[in-house]
Amino acid sequence: MRAARLIKMVLLLQSRPSMTAAELARELEVSERTITRDAQALSEAGVPVYADRGRAGGYRLVGGYRTRLTGLARGEAEALFLSGVPGALREMGLEDASSAARLKVSAALLPSLRDASRTAAQRFHLDAPGWFQEPQTPELLPAVAEAVWDDLVVRVRYRRQDSEVERELEPYGLVLKAGVWYLAARVRGGDAFRVYRIDRFTSVAAGDEHFVRAEGEDAFDLPGFWEERAAQFARALLRAEVVVRLTAAGVRQLPYATDRASAREAMESAGAAGPDGRVTVTLPVESEDVAYTQLMALGPEAEVLAPEGLRERFALAARRMRGWYG
Repeated sequence: MRAARLIKMVLLLQSRPSMTAAELARELEVSERTITRDAQALSEAGVPVYADRGRAGGYRLVGGYRTRLTGLARGEAEALFLSGVPGALREMGLEDASSAARLKVSAALLPSLRDASRTAAQRFHLDAPGWFQEPQTPELLPAVAEAVWDDLVVRVRYRRQDSEVERELEPYGLVLKAGVWYLAARVRGGDAFRVYRIDRFTSVAAGDEHFVRAEGEDAFDLPGFWEERAAQFARALLRAEVVVRLTAAGVRQLPYATDRASAREAMESAGAAGPDGRVTVTLPVESEDVAYTQLMALGPEAEVLAPEGLRERFALAARRMRGWYG
């Protein structure tokens, strides 16, 4: 336990110029007193850990000290090779750089672990695009990816409905969602971050001007930003409501037929089941047309009560099906 913590402490200090005792304690989930003891233990073991005193002080490694990767366990080595997504790297134009990096890591591993890339590839493959979709790589993705990696300001033209707009952007991060590439960026001179679909860019031009990313607590959190924005987007789509009475089977099937979050919200606010065992829920939906398609999948396990127009559509569908099946 302590040995693993000491190795992680060295790797943390190796990846940053210096870290305070509080920062190390937070990363390693121990007390600052434990950090002091661990730093002393590393120093006694020959690892050149130096403590800077004062308010701006902290711990750092002296003389460009670097540890080798020979301490990796097999599971850790395989997880390392799983961290690359070959298809996505290829689309961003980073396949050659990724291949070179993997070769260097393999060369640094113990001989017994050098097959980790092969064993990992045998056991895991990410197929990002959804079913029944022909994956298409946006033509301008490599240019956008290069600007993201180099923190370069870009001037872009972007299709928005029936027109094109021109923006000067600070490109912060790329997201691949169900086969579609998105850019999280900030308009030059602004504060708010926005999301752009890469396949809607018609031109991308990067100059020599760099933007500066915030560090520490103010650093841009791409996974957190995307999670929040995706949730906002999903909620914004649900602009209508339908009232549905569900059987027990309908309750179980609802999350698979409609948006999972809206199904969960509907069930959490539902009342008790009636004498016939059915539950009445108010379900947020994108539109009546979408609700018709989704709820039709539940068949006799769902009865639409409102709005009246949607109920009439289901009644008509039921009469037509009765005519077919008798």
